[in-house]
Amino acid sequence: MSVTKSISQLSGLGPKSQEMLARAGITTVEQLRALGSIEAYVRTKKANAGVSLNLLWGLESAISGEHWRTVAKQHRASLLLALEAREKGV
Repeated sequence: MSVTKSISQLSGLGPKSQEMLARAGITTVEQLRALGSIEAYVRTKKANAGVSLNLLWGLESAISGEHWRTVAKQHRASLLLALEAREKGV
């Protein structure tokens, strides 16, 4: 029997981020991991006003286990390129 983990169990995502994810229909760790940070960010941005790139860093941090500042520094370019490709439908 599998246990479903709530997004609240992940570090790096505060209550506001969790609320925004919930409005996008993302409430479990399994959903977040299955979608990946880019798709989760795109869906959350569509469902909420005022979503910043800090959420993308936080999502990647929650999935990878790296601190969000490390993600923002070391993975910024690759995440932005992936986001651009996703938004263009590539």
